[in-house]
Amino acid sequence: MELAGFGLGGSSDEVESTAVFSSDLLSESGPQLNTDEQKAIEALPSGSALLIVQRGPNEGSRFLLDQQMTSVGRHPNADIFLDDVTVSRRHAEFHRHGQTFQVKDLASLNGTYYDGVRIEAAMLEDGSEIQIGKFRLTFYASRADLNSAGAGGE
Repeated sequence: MELAGFGLGGSSDEVESTAVFSSDLLSESGPQLNTDEQKAIEALPSGSALLIVQRGPNEGSRFLLDQQMTSVGRHPNADIFLDDVTVSRRHAEFHRHGQTFQVKDLASLNGTYYDGVRIEAAMLEDGSEIQIGKFRLTFYASRADLNSAGAGGE
C-alpha cells in the first residue's frame, strides 16, 4: 500500500494519520488453533483471557488479558501495540469485570468490530472475533471461568 495516496508525509518510522481500510477486510473464515495455542488457552488462570491474532501483520501473536484495563493502539505505549496505519493511536480498550471482559472503541477512525458488527462497546464471549484495523483477534476466556459458569448455570 502506498502511503502517499493517503496524504501521509514524514518518515516511515512514525505515521501520524490513520488510513481507512476497505470493507473486504471484514469478510473471511474463522480461526483454526494449533496445539500450542490450544495448550495456552487451557492453561489460562481464572480472571484472564487470551487474544490470538488470526489476521494482520502480527498473525499468530498472543496477548494475555489479565489486567483491569488493557489499551490497544498504534501508540508505542499501548499495552497491545498494533503497528499498522489502519489502527488509531488510541484505538480501543479491554476491560475486565470479574471473570468477563468488555471491549470499548475509543472513537477510532476505522472503528472496532465485534463478530463483524461495528460497536462502541461489547461484552466478549468465548470464540468471538474482534477486528481492529487490519487485525482480526479471537477472544478466548479462561476455561476455569467457562467451566464454573457452566456448572453454576445448570
